[in-house]
Amino acid sequence: MSSLQDSHGIDVRSHLHPYTNVIKHRSTGPRVIERGQGIYVYDDQGKQYIEGMAGLWSVAVGFGEQRLVEAATRQMSKLPYYHTFTHKSHLPAIELAQRLVDYTEGRMATAFFTNSGSEANDTVVKFVWYYNNALGRPLKKKIIARQRAYHGVTVASASLTGLAGNHRDFDLPLPQIKHTACPHHYRYAKPGESEEDFATRLANELEALIQQEGADTVAAFIGEPLMGAGGVIAPPRTYWQKIQAVCRKHDILVIADEVITGFGRLGKRFGSDVYGIEPDIMVFSKQITSSYQPLAAVLLSPQINEVIAENSGKVGTLGHGYTASGHPVATAVALENLKIIDERGLIENAAECGALLHEQLRALADHPLVGEVRGEGLIAGVELVADKATKRPFDPLGKAGGYAYEQAHEHGLIVRGIQDTVAFCPPLIITPDEVREMVTRFKRTLDDVTRYVGA
Repeated sequence: MSSLQDSHGIDVRSHLHPYTNVIKHRSTGPRVIERGQGIYVYDDQGKQYIEGMAGLWSVAVGFGEQRLVEAATRQMSKLPYYHTFTHKSHLPAIELAQRLVDYTEGRMATAFFTNSGSEANDTVVKFVWYYNNALGRPLKKKIIARQRAYHGVTVASASLTGLAGNHRDFDLPLPQIKHTACPHHYRYAKPGESEEDFATRLANELEALIQQEGADTVAAFIGEPLMGAGGVIAPPRTYWQKIQAVCRKHDILVIADEVITGFGRLGKRFGSDVYGIEPDIMVFSKQITSSYQPLAAVLLSPQINEVIAENSGKVGTLGHGYTASGHPVATAVALENLKIIDERGLIENAAECGALLHEQLRALADHPLVGEVRGEGLIAGVELVADKATKRPFDPLGKAGGYAYEQAHEHGLIVRGIQDTVAFCPPLIITPDEVREMVTRFKRTLDDVTRYVGA
């Protein structure tokens, strides 16, 4: 067993970290998280943190949930692995597919399993192309996403993502992927423009892009019901209704990326239920297993499923899949995780504690650095600005948010800095008292940020 000092040095030498400045990491080293319980995690020095981001937007039932450990152990003992290729299956995958389809109350027909949200959205791109080829529409292949969207990091899913850091020096995005405007009213509305008018303008801009590209070449529109990694951006009123109307007019599929918003995060089972989205394809991951196991799912509408099924009959196979598609341990854990969410009323808890979280954060609205508090349910963003009156951001962008992210650790809080927005996304099991404690720790952090930017 290596000493703590040795393990930190080994990490720097041997471990290439995702979403990390590698050069900076060589000097700072890792913060090693050793264990977790409930909404808390503890580092290798024994320091406690409120995990205000539920890991990566994902640990719904909290850390150390013994029922998930037992579900994994039971399945590992019985059937630790099997595939779902060439007519093979197993009960956990079968039962989970049925559970997910049932949750959609007839909107979706089948579930296809992958290991991550990135793989799921890559799969969606391939399925959309396959679908249109099957219908004899070989030109209808372009997919429209949005600026500041996050849909993953594989070649196709990173192309859907609308963040420069995911494209720069990776030769992305792919040419078939186009981007339209980000629906952030606070940042991008014109002076005096209402949310409804802003939504109308964005829908008109989407239609103009479709007409510019040619509606016969545009296959789908993809969006998170509420944007997560782009800065916790809730859509303006009437946005999704107007966007969907444009898509239906031009025979363009609507894809709901529910990787963050699925299974209760926004106070209803799906983000689509919150915003009135009627998708043709839905994508899930993260809270499907509380990230205790890698798993994601793509759900297809009856129409899309039937076209894909018939085309696989013509081709001879559906030539797509992963070694661990529908992994028995992952799907068994998902089934138990979803049972816990339902049995413990965690969706209702997200609505109730989410309302308290937003109330607590909105109380900071008069703070000189707080430009906007936004979000829905148990996801929130606090955007810090250099000047409240003009909404002027900090220079460089991320100066305040990056410092808040780092300094929050000193107060026993893990949040996320997205440019200058501080994001919160705690486990769905959080209690009202824990919400208050989380915001108290953030207030101390905000005091530190105030001194920092003042200096």
